[in-house]
Amino acid sequence: MTLPHVPIPEDKPVVAVTGASRGIGHAIVKEFHSAGWEVLTLARTPFSKVCPWAEGIVKHIEVDLSEEASVMQACDTLRERLGGHGLSALVNNAGISPKDNEGERLSAMKTSIAAWQAVQMVNLTGPLMLCQQLLDPLTQAKGAVVNVTSIAGTQIHPFAGAAYAVSKAGLSALTRELAFELAESGVRVNAVSPGEIATSILSPGTDELVERLVPMKRLGSPKEVAEVVTFLCSQKSSYINGAEIPINGGQHLL
Repeated sequence: MTLPHVPIPEDKPVVAVTGASRGIGHAIVKEFHSAGWEVLTLARTPFSKVCPWAEGIVKHIEVDLSEEASVMQACDTLRERLGGHGLSALVNNAGISPKDNEGERLSAMKTSIAAWQAVQMVNLTGPLMLCQQLLDPLTQAKGAVVNVTSIAGTQIHPFAGAAYAVSKAGLSALTRELAFELAESGVRVNAVSPGEIATSILSPGTDELVERLVPMKRLGSPKEVAEVVTFLCSQKSSYINGAEIPINGGQHLL
């Protein structure tokens, strides 16, 4: 089915968010929508019926970030939806972290090469492809890119697998590289690094981990992450570039 084109008002900033169907991604979408942005969502699943705006279904793009061809097609569709409008922000939030048959973290030595490559594609290569393919509309709007990394990218985590951790460490490095490369074009690139956030995919044992390793002794909320993301995409952060902001209640201090 071909969805109708909905023109974007010229004076309205536009953000594209990956992994927008649940958890942190869905909170980011709602935060931008509440702030008056035009939101284009990208996810493996169809548009979420719990999102708060009726026209959202025609501004949603289904994409499999593990497949290069799907990413390229999604970028073509996104540029069509923009209709010559600049892209004020790109939020690379999508991420996967496969478990073993018992639901435990996968070590490096027990991760198949196919699973390893799929994680790197979704979590690291996909964000790079989106930045490459959407550079023109980002430059047109003097836009911002925010990558969602993880505390697992800087320390061994009991629940996040090795492939996930390596991909997030790579995304941190990519953030710095892109921030340096794109600065002269007026595009800023930053990252947020969440710790233990209250979503539907928390692992058993998270409560004990929070009590032991998080100085603030509580989980973060998806909204707390979303508020920092929207700040980094706004003009209030116009001189912040190449930063990675931890959102973990002080967990990174231990």
